[in-house]
Amino acid sequence: MTKFKYLGLSDDVLKGIIDQGFEDAFPIQEAVIPVLLSGRDVVGQAHTGSGKTAAFALSMLEKIQPKQGIQGLIMAPTRELAMQISEEIKKFGKHTGIRIATVYGGQGMGIQLDALHRGVEIVVATPGRLIDHLKRGSIELRDISHIVLDEADTMLDMGFVDDISFILDLAPEDRVMSLFSATMPTEILRLSEEYLNNPKQFLLDADDLSGEGIDQSYLVIKDRDKFKYLIDFIKPVKGQIIVFCSTKYRTRDVAKFLHQEKYNAVAIEGDMSQHRREQSMGKFRSGKADILVATDVASRGIDVPRVELVVNYDVPNQEMAYFHRIGRTARAGAKGRAITFVSYSSVGDWNLVKRQIKVPITDLNQEMGIQISIPDPLKRQTPSRRYGGQSRSNYSRGGRSGGYGGSRGGGNPRDDRSKRRSSDKDGNKNSYGGRSRW
Repeated sequence: MTKFKYLGLSDDVLKGIIDQGFEDAFPIQEAVIPVLLSGRDVVGQAHTGSGKTAAFALSMLEKIQPKQGIQGLIMAPTRELAMQISEEIKKFGKHTGIRIATVYGGQGMGIQLDALHRGVEIVVATPGRLIDHLKRGSIELRDISHIVLDEADTMLDMGFVDDISFILDLAPEDRVMSLFSATMPTEILRLSEEYLNNPKQFLLDADDLSGEGIDQSYLVIKDRDKFKYLIDFIKPVKGQIIVFCSTKYRTRDVAKFLHQEKYNAVAIEGDMSQHRREQSMGKFRSGKADILVATDVASRGIDVPRVELVVNYDVPNQEMAYFHRIGRTARAGAKGRAITFVSYSSVGDWNLVKRQIKVPITDLNQEMGIQISIPDPLKRQTPSRRYGGQSRSNYSRGGRSGGYGGSRGGGNPRDDRSKRRSSDKDGNKNSYGGRSRW
């Protein structure tokens, strides 16, 4: 590994790095920082936990001048990720005199206006709230010299591509720009072709989505048995734990169950107010809560180095979401464990995820001697159901603590995702006058 002091960073920036206990750069930092410092654009394919935030943050801190107006803009898909990025920049830049403001939906506009009026050099923002400020005139982009799009694929999934294009069209053409994404779908490549100038591409993590350094395992069980096995697995854990659920209803139920079992747990899900979400994350980050129960919307905005275990209470509905979830453990080269509960109805989805995992993964059914008997739904349906009748199969029932597909039990993860796209709760997506969804 190359040491940060050889990457062309100033003493003030290096002091911030040393204060955080770092000396050697991660591979993506070693590769990206010199290129951004040279003034060339960058496209980086990097998964969660690779060190990409420091790669673009340190480069920006090095080039931006204090008390010269807003010169750096970072766009992120969720408020959690935006706050996390801001905190990292503040730590690394505490000796530089550079100030940061975070703007996102769900927080009072007055708080953000006060921060902006005091003067900042870097703005970290979600697209919708940034457009609100642009309309008000509280943020202007004329002096922007550095732009970062972080988690670009998530912004694409949440429907922000047009918003991003609108924002970039307002920014000066003479800027250094970087785009980071865990995946590179066609829309992201088109965006980079249109707005980045001859970018240097780094695919350092394209083949590193295996979750290396994480002890991965899975257990195929009935949905109603998940509570029991959750307790069995978390009892011996001494560090912190994150439990990921596919729906907000499931998140509430699991958190309530853990409270009943006398565990110190907090929850984050889309319908919570911003104050409650920040309160929950504050308790978890400070160690006052041992367990965080969260939906996928939080999976890219959680950076707690002491997470020992990640439990996928439900199989994620996308393969990439699995790696973002388990990436919450084994941070910065540490070791961690991830366990996935696979209900009988989710075996097919889990098989798709397993194909992407490139390291050994433990089958806990074999290890623990647990027999499985996955029912055939056709055998459980009555003739009237199979041939167009109206009778209901037990296989489609839901419930608060079990079932296969009920909104308060197993749930359909896609239901939450579609609701999230249409609301301002998690993505801060806004409409704005004068333009439709161009």
